[in-house]
Amino acid sequence: MNTTHTTPQTFTDRVAVVTGAGGTLCSPIAADLAARGAKVALVGRSRERLEPVADAIAQAGGHTLITPADVTDPDQLAAAHDAIERHLGPCSLLVNGAGGNQASAVTQPTRFDPAELSDDIGGFFNLDLDAFGDVLTANTMGTVLPCRVFGRDLVKTGRGAVLNFTSMNAYRPLTRVAAYAMAKAAIANFTQWLAVYLAPANVRVNAIAPGFFVNDRSRRILYTDTGDLAPRGEQVMDHTPLGRFGRAEELLGCARWLLDDDQSAFVTGQTVPVDGGFLASAGV
Repeated sequence: MNTTHTTPQTFTDRVAVVTGAGGTLCSPIAADLAARGAKVALVGRSRERLEPVADAIAQAGGHTLITPADVTDPDQLAAAHDAIERHLGPCSLLVNGAGGNQASAVTQPTRFDPAELSDDIGGFFNLDLDAFGDVLTANTMGTVLPCRVFGRDLVKTGRGAVLNFTSMNAYRPLTRVAAYAMAKAAIANFTQWLAVYLAPANVRVNAIAPGFFVNDRSRRILYTDTGDLAPRGEQVMDHTPLGRFGRAEELLGCARWLLDDDQSAFVTGQTVPVDGGFLASAGV
């Protein structure tokens, strides 16, 4: 009996643009789309971060293009769009995975400490507002601008899907990360707004809200130098019924479903948590 399994070519000849494609969560999504027949444009600020993803896709027989761009820069995005359209064709799938946080936009205490009014404690009242604004811009305009630039292709063809990334912070703001929480809540709202706006063009807009997935930045917060859970990591585990952090490949099924015009044809304006039960747990 032949037990060979082939990957369904769900997205054959579709052009998928993935921003933040060199990151922990979106690089597997880019690779999965390519494995399913899409021609994938990898967008990110650093070519060095994108090259290993492109190499892996090429070795697996996929079709990809590296297009470095800062998603908050309209001119860079326009140049990326022109290159993608010239080499791959018009975009029909857009994954907005670019974003992130900055250490200088994070408060040290979780609650107000009177000492921050007179001492150099990194509390809300002496937080770096430039960094705060940068986090807001990267996570909000870094989604809005690609939707404007690449969304034109989708509405012209009357087909396609946008997938945004929000966070657990959109539901319940976590301590210390006010800017990031504020931005991700905005993305959840913008996803609903854009879904309604683009519905006449038959373009669907949805989002994923990942729970806690470990990347290089969060590893330093969630773990100690000895590899044990840090207090922050223990708090996360106390509220995660499945009792572990997520793995990037565990986002693929949800992403694939939300991007598939057949499987989720009547789904738009939704944010789907992939969180190990975090939102379901009050921790009591």
